[in-house]
Amino acid sequence: MTPKDLKFLEEALFYSFDAPTRLRQALTHKSYLNENREAGVKDNERLEFLGDAVLGLIISDVLMERFPNASEGDLSKMKARIVSEEILARIARGIDLGSFLYLGKGEERTLGKEKPSLLADAMEAVIAAIYLDRGFILVREVVLKQFEGQLKEVTLSRVAGDYKTELQEQCQKRFGILPVYEVIQESGPDHQKRFEIEIRINEVPYGVSTGNSKKEAEQGAAKIALESLREFPQVQ
Repeated sequence: MTPKDLKFLEEALFYSFDAPTRLRQALTHKSYLNENREAGVKDNERLEFLGDAVLGLIISDVLMERFPNASEGDLSKMKARIVSEEILARIARGIDLGSFLYLGKGEERTLGKEKPSLLADAMEAVIAAIYLDRGFILVREVVLKQFEGQLKEVTLSRVAGDYKTELQEQCQKRFGILPVYEVIQESGPDHQKRFEIEIRINEVPYGVSTGNSKKEAEQGAAKIALESLREFPQVQ
């Protein structure tokens, strides 16, 4: 399958490259070059490395501005959530990044264009390509536009955003035990699994949540359980 015209990706990014070859490199997986030798074309691994650093700096800077009283630990948790593979892959899907990737035939056959790890890596590489193309100010604008929804979400949620840790502390304090998470159901293909998880405290069900990963579903279930504990503080 031939990747789409990169102009469509530039439109989705709200950014036009001075040097389109940078974008092409950001979208080129090493598996493609193993099968297709093209003069001057490199894979995106080095760009991925740089993009991770650039994205981390931008998100850290924004969180420092928005949460002037947050601790280093809380800032680290929020940043880790926003720059996680799950979120990067979600944003990549939002701009249809997978259809622009240059992959080898093996990766194509195993649905590489839909793999969260490849999408997340390519998203970081694209960020690096923009940084190298026209500098920090413009790449910051692109990142803030693409990550706007995630930044709003973390702003509206609990600062720490770690419901599992808070629930564990509450359970130990109130009941002297830890909550138990149980996978009720798994659905979907391997590359797009959905998990349904129930949380129990003292053998009592406190909530069920679904997510694209066990971690996401557990966090959702923990949030529901915390809300129940706050609504019925005497329940044991």
